[in-house]
Amino acid sequence: MKTDWKISYFRPDRQGVYPSKDSVSFAACLLTDKECGVILYDSRGRQRRFPFKEEGKRGALHGLRIEGEGVHNYTYNYYVDDQIITDTYAREVRGLEKWGAKGTRKRTTYGVLACYDFDWQEDAPLMTPLADSIFYGLNVRAFTMHKSSGVKERGTFEGIIEKIPYLKSLGITAVELMPCYEYDECMVQETNYPQISLPKGTDYLPVRIIKEAAPDFAAEAEKRKLNCWGFEKGFYFAPKSAYCKEKPPVISFKTMVRELHKNGIEVIMQFYFPPEIRQLYMLDVIKHWVMEYHIDGVRISGFHIPFRLLAEEPVLRNTKIWCSYLPNEDFPVISNPIFKNFISDNGNYRNDIRRFLKGDEGLLSQALGYHRCNPKEHGVVNYLADYDGFTLYDCVSYERKHNEANGEDNRDGADVNFTWNCGVEGDTRKKSIMDLRMKQIKNALSFVFLSQGIPFIYSGDEFASSRKGNNNCYCQDNETGWVNWKDNQFSREILAYTQFLIRLRKEHPILHMKDELLVMDSKGCGCPDISYHGIEAWRPDFGHISRMIGIVLCGQYAPGEEDASFYIACNMHWESHKLALPKLSRDEKWVKISDTSLSVDALPQNEWENRQEEGDDHVVTADCRSISVYMSKKYKETKSGKKERRSPARSQGKKDKSKER
Repeated sequence: MKTDWKISYFRPDRQGVYPSKDSVSFAACLLTDKECGVILYDSRGRQRRFPFKEEGKRGALHGLRIEGEGVHNYTYNYYVDDQIITDTYAREVRGLEKWGAKGTRKRTTYGVLACYDFDWQEDAPLMTPLADSIFYGLNVRAFTMHKSSGVKERGTFEGIIEKIPYLKSLGITAVELMPCYEYDECMVQETNYPQISLPKGTDYLPVRIIKEAAPDFAAEAEKRKLNCWGFEKGFYFAPKSAYCKEKPPVISFKTMVRELHKNGIEVIMQFYFPPEIRQLYMLDVIKHWVMEYHIDGVRISGFHIPFRLLAEEPVLRNTKIWCSYLPNEDFPVISNPIFKNFISDNGNYRNDIRRFLKGDEGLLSQALGYHRCNPKEHGVVNYLADYDGFTLYDCVSYERKHNEANGEDNRDGADVNFTWNCGVEGDTRKKSIMDLRMKQIKNALSFVFLSQGIPFIYSGDEFASSRKGNNNCYCQDNETGWVNWKDNQFSREILAYTQFLIRLRKEHPILHMKDELLVMDSKGCGCPDISYHGIEAWRPDFGHISRMIGIVLCGQYAPGEEDASFYIACNMHWESHKLALPKLSRDEKWVKISDTSLSVDALPQNEWENRQEEGDDHVVTADCRSISVYMSKKYKETKSGKKERRSPARSQGKKDKSKER
């Protein structure tokens, strides 16, 4: 091992490891009065210790610089007396490269000193406005690990790159990655059975197995259980090496971000911080990923989130920051008039809209509030399924959790999910049940994508992927937890409808406004920006047992060029009902463009036009448990006296026939 290096000491002002051409500077925070320092390891495991000295100390920070040829070829750790500590600021960690390594002992880890050059090719943050954003959540490994994914590098960052054509054809604007910083997925402790502390605000239980009740089973579980989600303390500065194929994780992750950016897709990373993590450390972590890896946003869960520090940090003013909640007292601080970047979940949207869609009473007014919610101070995210809980397909197929495979006697996971199995628990071949499930999935997708705010879907929900009723797949590194890229008539229909909704939303600004609609005619154009209708136009029924409503979005309130207007007929009752259509101007007619009761290809293009030509009384029939969408279209008189349809202000666009996955 080399011994001719030059050792010097400096008083650091920040923590971390900073390699340069022929030297490495260490700045470590070690709260101790014992001997401490740096250990370097060569490729053969030989080590050499370099103690910190008082002349290189500032407060609790210790500074040491090693200069000499080849210093970057070594790995390192810190030591305090006889204790070995892996640097929490390490930018690459070695020892966890193999996913799910067998064993009952904790794996040894080392920081890496290698310095890599990377060509970003003029990459820059995309800064997609929240009003134009569509989020797509995924787990890096589960997204492409199933053989049906059709990718070469399954379960890796490279696998995501292979799926970019599919993501682009789907129409999403950002991928939200579950924790993909370095952590040990093998849930092993030598004395106490591990317990995962999960994000604040989630409705599922921590992972526990009672060793006293089943010691043999618990011992076996320790050997084989994997934490596939990553909600535990990790090495937050380093990309996860098990998600890479051959390339160094730093290069692999940067390449993925660069290629996604080239295709107009932002990258949002999820971080989980347990209670012991300091707020300033959280800030350092997020700034590191924004500056070093060009990510566009973060989704933060855990404890003691430093809202004010994040809001006041100049580096993060254009970075999307998504938390499950935002404290009201911090609204004046987090409000960014130039680029609205703070985001929260839309209250209890998931559970309340699930209840509304399955026909529970007393929820119509709440559902309309969620539909319109779009605060001035921050963005809101709307979703009905995420990594925790049932998939969208399982929401209409299961009423009870089926988590037996997790090895916890079905005690883990949420017991109350507000779901409905449409008459049969689990798989069925009964056509009437499957038709109803398809309609309910389309209803759910319609409500999410036609709501103001930011729509979010979790990977696989766009083509009805299932986890067989498991609503807590944290440890399922198998076909249960992986996305199954099945290709059948049911999945193709759901995918085509999802693509239609995304395309419709992106092409019509009135469906994704920057600010909240006021239910007022603020422009004096004769129609409010959003209005509600019942059996009679302008007279909605918000009663406790009401389950139907007509919603009009007036296109004259769209920014810039006037947009088409939309009428959304929503009926969650198990019987059909009539709803009134408000009248349009003399040269406009309502045209039905979608109906969740019908297949994507089943609606004749001129069905509603012909009925209007015949003098219909402006009443539509909303099928039971369905959502229909009507769009205003302008007409002009032809020389023969007939009315000819003109294109709306923004065309709907051709249907995307792509089936590529």
